[in-house]
Amino acid sequence: MPAQRMKNPAATQIADYTKTIFTAETREGHSVSHDIYHRGSGAPVVLIQELPGIGQETLALADRLIGAGFEVIMPHLFGPIGRTSIGGNLFRVLCLRKEFSLLATHRSSPIVDWLRLLCRDVRQSRRVSGVGVIGMCLTGNFAISLIADDSVIAAVASQPAMPFFNQGALHMSAEDVTDVRDALDAKGAMQVLRFEGDPLCTSEKSECIHKAFNDDGATRVDEITLPGKGHSVLTLDFVDEEGHPTRAALDNVLAYFTRQLAAAN
Repeated sequence: MPAQRMKNPAATQIADYTKTIFTAETREGHSVSHDIYHRGSGAPVVLIQELPGIGQETLALADRLIGAGFEVIMPHLFGPIGRTSIGGNLFRVLCLRKEFSLLATHRSSPIVDWLRLLCRDVRQSRRVSGVGVIGMCLTGNFAISLIADDSVIAAVASQPAMPFFNQGALHMSAEDVTDVRDALDAKGAMQVLRFEGDPLCTSEKSECIHKAFNDDGATRVDEITLPGKGHSVLTLDFVDEEGHPTRAALDNVLAYFTRQLAAAN
């Protein structure tokens, strides 16, 4: 009989986090407010939820980051907390037009401006040199944009899928791409995670990223490609077993954040 996988321990629930509210303006001048949940101590990592929401798997990822010695700052952008709701959250995001531009190809969503200001606020309030950022799926491309800001010194884009219907685009302007290239030349390579057969973050998206950032032989984006047809590397498809590709990917992320954030802070 095949060995049974051990059940993961229950994740720390949101009631055990400290909750604050952060308000800032987007580039269009819209005032946006969202709840912020934070827990842990150490170098700060801003964990940006993916489309399914802040479910148990995302809370478990937060636990792993905290266990590795980081403080997690988790903005709640949409949807219920504690469970996933892909269809419901997609509808919610479509309604948040002043924050998200799902179909935009050559410009980022306005919420990126808000996230950038959040990262600056975290850096200032924690009195550190900079923060780490993780974006996933819907928010994966946001992490790429955010590395250009002085407040962000480490970024991980897991299965960056935006814009969903144009995998050959980055959800960034040409000016954003130039700023990110310059930042990565100064800060070192960021990480991108994806499954080889991911239908939402495809090989075309991978080629687009490499063409934008690694075209001259420099490695500004270090892509970790996992075998199989999964999607959510660090959450829904994560398997916490030694030797599993997703566990190896997480170990790489933790080592990267430790290296980048410890050196700067």
